[in-house]
Amino acid sequence: MTRSCFIGKWILAFFFCAMLLGCSKLTQTNFDKIKAGMSMKEVVTILGEPTKSESIEIAGISGTSAVWRNQQTEIVIQFLNDQVTIKSFRKTGEKLPDNNAGSSPDEG
Repeated sequence: MTRSCFIGKWILAFFFCAMLLGCSKLTQTNFDKIKAGMSMKEVVTILGEPTKSESIEIAGISGTSAVWRNQQTEIVIQFLNDQVTIKSFRKTGEKLPDNNAGSSPDEG
């Protein structure tokens, strides 16, 4: 393999990786697509699998807290019986308010 071909392949690989890293699903635009009443499956279609998820069931009512996080963004969504009830979006480095970690009811 010639040296220029080898370097060209490395440059191509670098740009491909940079493109993949720049295409995060954790954007304000995708967050805005999440509406009250959506199922976890619908949300996963938009945001991908959550980074962390915890569920509980009491007296036939199930609740799930799911977190999507990367270097720049954190999205937290609360589900009640598999439906979005509360969601929050923040950029890493922003200070969260004291009231319920920045969560707010979905208005849409």
